[in-house]
Order: sequence, then structure tokens, then C-alpha cells
Amino acid sequence: MDSVTGIEAPQLGVGEARDDAAPMPVETLCLGAGTVCSARYADTTSERLLAAASWLFCHAGFQATGVDAIARRAGTAKTSLYKHFGNKDGLIEAVLEREGAAWRSWFFTEMGKTNATAEGRLLAMFDILECWFSDPHFFGCPFINAAGEFDIDNSRLRTIIRAHKSHLNGWVAAQAEILGVKDPRLTVEYFTLLMDGAIVAAQISGNPEYARHAKAMAALHLKDSR
Repeated sequence: MDSVTGIEAPQLGVGEARDDAAPMPVETLCLGAGTVCSARYADTTSERLLAAASWLFCHAGFQATGVDAIARRAGTAKTSLYKHFGNKDGLIEAVLEREGAAWRSWFFTEMGKTNATAEGRLLAMFDILECWFSDPHFFGCPFINAAGEFDIDNSRLRTIIRAHKSHLNGWVAAQAEILGVKDPRLTVEYFTLLMDGAIVAAQISGNPEYARHAKAMAALHLKDSR
């Protein structure tokens, strides 16, 4: 059951790409993968393909999901996928760009609500992560998932992943400089490790409290780094 609309979404078995999935109703379509920070999609051919691909990639995996399953779930012809995105790789890149932008918009909007010092803002990011982890449709980070599925020499994909990470890394570096840590670059590396580790641990275990554990470790780093 979707946490926002109350609509039952089609369920997948482990590794199942659901070639028989029915076209999504518009209400489900607009939720993408169904998490608090998913992109919203319009009821057009290209948007339906993006929404269908987002849901299937996140629930069945990038490699296991075929273009037939995506077209069927979107209720479009397979030729439409090639017309709008060129091939499956082009669609994967478009999904990552769209979902990444949605996640960053959500994250920085939530951060903007935090009235705290630089240290407080750095630690508050883990409270926001816990909110994300607690969503019943949390499926992990699509960028981490994609990185784990594809060849490390896939330069186009790596460029998209690095661009996504650079936004958060830049923000962490700026807060670290305001706080006056000895080595802002090292703080970025620590926070990257803690954030990505918490995401993977929460995804595997289903336990959102990994965000709190990461926050405690981040506080120790900030204490030692000044």
C-alpha cells in the first residue's frame, strides 16, 4: 500500500522484473518509486516510461529489468522507449538524473528547516536520513545500487554518480569550513563513508536506526577534528 495515496502497488518477487505488470494508474505513476523523496512524473509517454523504469529499477534491479517490462508497466510501445531515450542505458541515465534531482531538492529543503550551528546542521543530516530510512518504501540509494550493478569502467554512469555526490560533498565541505575543522576534505570523506554506510546498512537490515549510529560517529569525528 502506498504511503501517500493508499493505492496498492504491484509487488515484485526477488529478482523478478514483472514482464506481466499492468500499466500504472496515474496516481501511482506520480509517485515514482514511492518514497518520501521520489520524483513526481506527469502523464505523458516519456514521463510514464521514466516512472515505470524508476519503480522497476529500484525494486527489481537495473540489470534484471528488461525494456519489455518497462514498456508494459508504462502502458506504452517499446518503440517509444527507443524514440525518447535511445536505448535502455539512456533511460537509466535519465532516471538517475531525475531521481537524483528530486532527492537533492528534498534533502536540502529539509536542511533549510534546520536552525542550528554548522555543527548542528552537519549532524542534522543524519536525522533527515533516518526519516528517509523510515519510509516504508525505502529501497536504498539508486546511485549506490547502480554503482554495484555496473562495470566500474562505465564512465558515463560514474560521471552521473560523481555529479550527484558532488552537491552533498560541497555542502559538507562548506559547513566544515564554517565550523573550523582542521581538514574539511577529511570531514567530507568521513561523512561520505558514514552516510553511504548507513544507507546500505539500513537497506539491508530494514533498520532506520543506522542513521543514529552514523550520527554518533560523526559527532565524535567533529569533536576530534577541531
